[in-house]
Amino acid sequence: MKKLAVFLMTVMLAVMTAGCGNSSKMAAEDRATVSSGAELDSEYNWDTDEAADTGVTSENGLEAQVENGRKLIRTVSLSLETKEFDSVLTNLSTKTTELGGYIELSTVSGNSYAHHSTRYASYVIRIPSDKLNEFVEVVSELGNVTQKNESVEDVTLRYIDVESHKKALETEQERLLELLSKAENMEEILTIESKLSDIRYEIENYESQLKTMDNQIDYSTVSVYVDEVERVTETGEKGFFEEIKERFGNSLYVVARGIRGLVIGILGSLPILIVCGGVIAVVVIVVRKILKKRNVRKEDRTQNNEIEKQ
Repeated sequence: MKKLAVFLMTVMLAVMTAGCGNSSKMAAEDRATVSSGAELDSEYNWDTDEAADTGVTSENGLEAQVENGRKLIRTVSLSLETKEFDSVLTNLSTKTTELGGYIELSTVSGNSYAHHSTRYASYVIRIPSDKLNEFVEVVSELGNVTQKNESVEDVTLRYIDVESHKKALETEQERLLELLSKAENMEEILTIESKLSDIRYEIENYESQLKTMDNQIDYSTVSVYVDEVERVTETGEKGFFEEIKERFGNSLYVVARGIRGLVIGILGSLPILIVCGGVIAVVVIVVRKILKKRNVRKEDRTQNNEIEKQ
């Protein structure tokens, strides 16, 4: 019995010793995960590029995440001709405000003191996407549309890809913060904070991309070019004689405009021509007087020579 009791006690002590050894080993391993930068890299894979690549891409099921709405960026370009230049610009600005949009860029040129010509305006307008069709219809009625272009870019897959990369980095950031709370020395803290800084920078970069795409998706871009003209270009199909008549009329118009420009140029420059004519007349008179005096002196010298010879 004594031998049996001794044997049982020996087995119990061996089991207890093994358990304590395993517990100590596990605690040591937990502390070892943050003991150096190399071990941290090996355990948690700190490469921010690799962390970003853990997002969903078009190769691993990105298209499957596209559900109801798609992310579309719409761009429209319109060219107008009008005789009512000021009225068109006013209506354009008013309608933009009414629909909740804003003018991003505007340029108006022409009709200066030094150079008189028809005017030209260029606008870049941002309009809420759900109001784009209404805005285009209104603008098309303001003048004669000579050109219209529209493009749609589908950024759904790119948007989801960027979003998934951002979420992957945020998950990695949470793991780093948990690890930071368990850090036991300054070296571990500095290593983890350095990795946190890199990940935060990447997250901000992806957030900036998402905000840019959101703005382009929510507000469509409309480029409007307005030309002030004296004759509006006629649209639609024309017959043979109608086209001849139109071109003949255009030729007469060009000739008339040329004669009109010439007359206006001459009459407009009349004050300058008068001044220039007066200056030229004075110069001619002075030159004639000088030449006349020289001729008189020459004749006097000739007469004196003849008298001396006699």
